[in-house]
Amino acid sequence: MTALEGARERRVHTGGIDLCVLELGDPSAPTVVLVHGYPDSKEVWSEVATRLAGRFHVVLYDVRGHGRSTAPKPLRGGFTLAKLTDDFLAVVDAVSPDRPVHLVGHDWGSVQSWEFVTVGRTEGRVASFTSMSGPSLDHFGHWIDARVKRPTPRRVGQLLGQGAKSWYVYLLHTPVVPELAWRGPLGRSWPGILRRAEGLPTDDYPTASLRSDAAHGAWLYRDNVRPRLRRPREDAYAHAPVQLITPLGDAFLSERLYDDLEHWVPRLTLRTLPDKHWIPRTRPDQVSAWIEEFVLAVESGQDAQPPRADRHAQRFGGQLVLVTGAGSGIGRATAFAFAEAGARVVAVDRDGEAAARTAELARLTGAADAWAETADVSDEQAMEKLAEKVHGAYGVVDVLVNNAGIGLSGSFFTTTPEDWRRVLDVNLWGVIHGCRLFGARMAERGQGGHIVNVASAAAYQPSRALPAYSTSKAAVLMLSECLRAELADRRIGVSAVCPGFVNTNITSTARFTGVDEQEQRRRRQRSARLYGMRNYPPEKVASAILDAVERNRAVVPVTPEARGMRALSRLVPGMSRRLAKVEPKV
Repeated sequence: MTALEGARERRVHTGGIDLCVLELGDPSAPTVVLVHGYPDSKEVWSEVATRLAGRFHVVLYDVRGHGRSTAPKPLRGGFTLAKLTDDFLAVVDAVSPDRPVHLVGHDWGSVQSWEFVTVGRTEGRVASFTSMSGPSLDHFGHWIDARVKRPTPRRVGQLLGQGAKSWYVYLLHTPVVPELAWRGPLGRSWPGILRRAEGLPTDDYPTASLRSDAAHGAWLYRDNVRPRLRRPREDAYAHAPVQLITPLGDAFLSERLYDDLEHWVPRLTLRTLPDKHWIPRTRPDQVSAWIEEFVLAVESGQDAQPPRADRHAQRFGGQLVLVTGAGSGIGRATAFAFAEAGARVVAVDRDGEAAARTAELARLTGAADAWAETADVSDEQAMEKLAEKVHGAYGVVDVLVNNAGIGLSGSFFTTTPEDWRRVLDVNLWGVIHGCRLFGARMAERGQGGHIVNVASAAAYQPSRALPAYSTSKAAVLMLSECLRAELADRRIGVSAVCPGFVNTNITSTARFTGVDEQEQRRRRQRSARLYGMRNYPPEKVASAILDAVERNRAVVPVTPEARGMRALSRLVPGMSRRLAKVEPKV
């Protein structure tokens, strides 16, 4: 059973063909029209459509010659952008005659939708447009012209790079060969290719009509690409707000294609996803959430634009981020950084009041929403209850930051078994609980995500004064490396972030073994004074955490001393061991 079974079907006749149209949701709600790409049919949208149907009137249709829509005769000349625009207007006149629709396109569905949102005869029929993995041929033509007529090394590199990514376009222009390939070996192999190359679940997709869809769809390229690229329109300005969602790992399109887009789109919202081409199938939750947010903002007359210059806002807007140890220091700064990027933030700390304060300030900072939760990360049952509550109330976490930790200093022989248990329970088991309980849901969802484990430069720089602390952080680093390998094929990144000396309140709560309480206070005060003199702010660590997620970095030494110690441990390990013998002055 496919996700679209039970949808209402209608046939729309236009230009001598019949289009198969499906509708879900309340017809009185705002209408969202989903247009599929090549070599797809409307079923590519099934996961997105069902998520949107609770809020909108969702319409999908098979493009002419695809799925259950009939093909033009002859095929040559039957797939021009003008005729595709006729089809679109016929569909929206049938499903939403008195109200403009919100348009969403992927791949060739986006290419043709750019025509719908820039030609005069559709003005007033499109309320907004969300584009994924498909540029306007007019904008693309001008993009090429600018790089040919005014070349620079950077522009030439962009042109050659996109030329290499467009290899399939040249093949589709050859006569007969694409049709024979799709109706033969390529058609049989395509589901496996998608599964291996894109990580695409193919349980109910692609559909049985794939071979004929792909053979017919070759004319989309033949009828449009060369004529439009040679003579791109000069008036291809969008007459509705546009949201551009760019998958950063797209094998077919460079993100540089959209560098000049603001010239053509006065009201532009930018989003990025760390994924490959078929994001309607691999990331339906995030795609649906961004479509919903954008449509509702346009319906309410709001701007709906994250800061264009802030790549973090483009990447993390609307995502669910959980941060442990968020009551102060690096955890609080990280919660604020994600909040500024428009994420939804869950601030977790064993100090409930501190967590609540972080959540309150995160909402003021710009978070889409923020909540506070109280939990001790070392308590397995408390973490299980936290995970159950978060998943039930807020959803599956997109980014998990295991930050909570405690400090412990002292020689091995003055460190008691209880000291070991406490530091390992928080610093290591707290990370294990987080990865197990929240990471497992990420993996089950099958839509990627990211785990950040905050380790320390002490993970790779031994010290006679920090045997327990360094051991706990080294274990976190190795756990992160192992998880990164295991979760890579599920599109879940794992980063170990290793700060050095950062000015946080960990110094005021750290324990020193083998000394009385008075000496404990003296050493804490001295450590706090030294860290204060170093004065490396936690906000810089938070920025490094966002960068680590965005770039999927494995190990991130943050401060200069952390980077230096990392280099020593790898290049001159003997020097690192000699430094470990130095007894710190306390």
